[in-house]
Amino acid sequence: MKVLFTKTAIVLLAIGTLLSSCSKHQQSDKTGITYNDKKTGGYERFRQTHPSPGPGLVPIEGGTFVMGGSADQDVTFDYNNVRRRVTVPSFYMDETEVANQDWLDYLHWISVTYPQDHELYYNALPDTLVWRKPLSYNEPYVDNYLRHPAFQDYPVVGVTWDQAQDYCSWRTDRTNENILRERGNLVSWNDLNGPAKGKGKNATPAAANKDPFNTDIYLNGQYKGTGIDGKKMVADLSPNAKPATGANGKGSKQPVRPVRLEDGILKQAYRLPSEAEWEYAALSLIGNTQFENIDDGKIYPWNGLGVRSAKKSTRGLIMANFKRGAGDNAGVGGYLNDKADITAPVRSFQPNDFGLYQMAGNVNEWVQDTYRQTSFEEFDDFNPFRGNEFNNKRLADASKGLYAKDKYGKPIKDPSVSNKKMKYADLLALQQSQAAAANGATAPATGAPAAATGTPSAAPKNALDGKPFNADFRGYGDSVNTVLYGTTTLVNDHSKVYKGGSWNDLAFWLNPATRRFMNEDDASAEVGFRCAMTLVGAPEIHTEGKPHFAVKKAKQFKAH
Repeated sequence: MKVLFTKTAIVLLAIGTLLSSCSKHQQSDKTGITYNDKKTGGYERFRQTHPSPGPGLVPIEGGTFVMGGSADQDVTFDYNNVRRRVTVPSFYMDETEVANQDWLDYLHWISVTYPQDHELYYNALPDTLVWRKPLSYNEPYVDNYLRHPAFQDYPVVGVTWDQAQDYCSWRTDRTNENILRERGNLVSWNDLNGPAKGKGKNATPAAANKDPFNTDIYLNGQYKGTGIDGKKMVADLSPNAKPATGANGKGSKQPVRPVRLEDGILKQAYRLPSEAEWEYAALSLIGNTQFENIDDGKIYPWNGLGVRSAKKSTRGLIMANFKRGAGDNAGVGGYLNDKADITAPVRSFQPNDFGLYQMAGNVNEWVQDTYRQTSFEEFDDFNPFRGNEFNNKRLADASKGLYAKDKYGKPIKDPSVSNKKMKYADLLALQQSQAAAANGATAPATGAPAAATGTPSAAPKNALDGKPFNADFRGYGDSVNTVLYGTTTLVNDHSKVYKGGSWNDLAFWLNPATRRFMNEDDASAEVGFRCAMTLVGAPEIHTEGKPHFAVKKAKQFKAH
C-alpha cells in the first residue's frame, strides 16, 4: 500500500511540474527576458519543430555518396560524370512524377483566375506535338494524352524546363494559400467564394484581393486587410500593434497579424531537384547502409545487376518502363514485359528504398542544373549545383520595405548587384536608379552603386543581327546572341540537365549517373519532371534506435 501511494505521489508531482512549466513563459538564455509576453516587450519565441513535407513529398535523409559512382562504364564516351565524393543535405522530393491531372489543375487555375489572359494560358500548355513523328502514327496521343481521363495519372510530357519552373512557383503559392485558408489565417474558402452560412441571403461576399495569393508578397506584409484576413489570425504581441478593427468599426481586444516565416506554418518553395539531389535520391543507398557502412552498391535504383525482379512472387518481371531493344517497347502480346507501350501511370512498379516511384524509366526528368561536361571539376563538394543566378526582389519603396509587383501580383526580381548586404544608403540609391530607368532616364541616380563587374561598358555589335553581346567564340557564355547555338556548340547557359531514362530509352540510361541535356525551352515526349523542397533544420530524419548525446536545457534566470 505504501509503495502504491509513493508511486502515485511521484506521478502527481511529475504532472504538477509539467503543468507549472507549461504555464510559465520561456526566457531568453542571454538576457533573461520572458518570451511571448506583451508586458515585457512582446519578444516572440516559436515552438521549434521539424517541419513536415509539403503535399506529395517524402523526406530524403541526406549524406555523403560518390556522385557518378554507379556508372560501371562510359558507353557514350562523354566523360561528363567522373566519380567524386559529395555531400547532399536532407531534402524532400515528390513521391511520383508530376502527372497530367496535376498539370490540368494548373491550367484550370489559370483559366479561372485570368479568364481573359489567353497568352498566359497558351504559354502554360504542354507541347502535345512532341508526339508527332514523320514515320509513326502517334497522332492520337497529340489530342488525347494530356486531357483524356485514361491518361490522367500518366506523367505529363511536352513540358519545357521553363514551364516546370512556373509550375513549381504556382504549386508553392497554392499549397501555402490552402494551408492559411484551412487554418483560418486567411478568409476561408467558403467565405471567399460566397456568403458565410447563417449570414442571410443579402450578405455581402468577402472582398477578394485583386491579386492572387503570393507567398513572398504575403510574408512581406503586402497581402492583408478586409476581405483577406481570416477569423483566426495570429495574436500580435508587439507593444506597437494596434487592435484590429471589426466590421462595425470598433477595435477588437487583441491585435492580430499575418503568419510569419518564424511561425513555421508555411512550406518552403517547391523547386526542381538539383542534379546531385536527384542522383542521390534515385540511387537510394540508404537501404544498403548499416552504421555508415554500405554493404552493396547499385547500378539502378534497385539492387542487382539486371533489370528483372529476383523475388519469388515477381520473378522475371521488368523493374522499370524502358525499351528492351530495337522494336520492343512492350513485350509479347499476352505477357507484356513492362505492361506499357509508351509511358505508364506514375505509381507503377516498386518504389526504391526512399519510397520514390519510377526513378528509372517511364520519363526522363528535368533537374535544376545547367549542363557542363566538366561540372565534376568545378563543383563544390557540399550540396553541389551549377546554375546559380542570384536575384534580389525589387523594392517599390525601400523606406517601407515594399516589393514591386508585376501584373500577376508576383515580386519583380532583378539580377543581384552585390554579393553582400548593401548599406542602406546604397539600397535607396539603387531604388532611385531603378525608378529612373523605368521612367526612361538615361543616367542613373546620384550615388547609385556600380553595376555588376564583368559586363563591358561598350558592348560590341554582332555583324549578323546587330545585337550587343558578350563575345565568346564557343557561344555558351553569350547571354544575348544565341546564333552560334546549334552551329558550333549545343551548350550554353540555357542547356539544362535531364536524367533517368524513359519509356523509349535503352537500359543504359536507367543508371542514375547518366546525364543528358536539352535547351530549357525545348520539350520531348520522353521528358517530364518531379519537384523537390528544401528541408530546414536538423538533417536527421530517422532517429529511431540510434544513440544520441543527452543535452541539458538552459537554466532559467532569476532576477531576485
